[in-house]
Amino acid sequence: MSEYKGRCACGAVSYEIDRTPLIVHACHCSDCQRLTGSAFAINLVFEAKAVTTTSGAPESVKLDSPSGHPHEVFLCKACSTNLWSKYHAVPYEILYVRGGTLDDSSKMPRPVHIFTRSKQAWFKPPESARAFPGFYEVEDVWPAESLERLNEVAV
Repeated sequence: MSEYKGRCACGAVSYEIDRTPLIVHACHCSDCQRLTGSAFAINLVFEAKAVTTTSGAPESVKLDSPSGHPHEVFLCKACSTNLWSKYHAVPYEILYVRGGTLDDSSKMPRPVHIFTRSKQAWFKPPESARAFPGFYEVEDVWPAESLERLNEVAV
């Protein structure tokens, strides 16, 4: 049974994920703002092997990123909905699934806010939220179970 299901806006591409997220990010970097057309992106991080396309096939577009490694975006060819990303600078086989594409986003865990140094001035993360001006040390933030799962998908 799938933990999460989602799709693009037109329904041409749908997916299922058979795991819980390793972590959830609310990313405030300028690239995520541009890609989503919003103040930040909600990314649920999963092992790539856990994400299964159940209908259609997303198109892949490689973009430049500040790391010098490609940022690969997977989107629907028909409606251009951004479904997930792969950051080639990351040495793991993981995908960053866009929270807004979930069929039921109420199951989404609370996010960690990252790259808040470039957040919109009018946005303030909740007092109880974990927030970082840039990225963070994964070992200091991720739950132990997620770290174990992450080690299984190292490249």
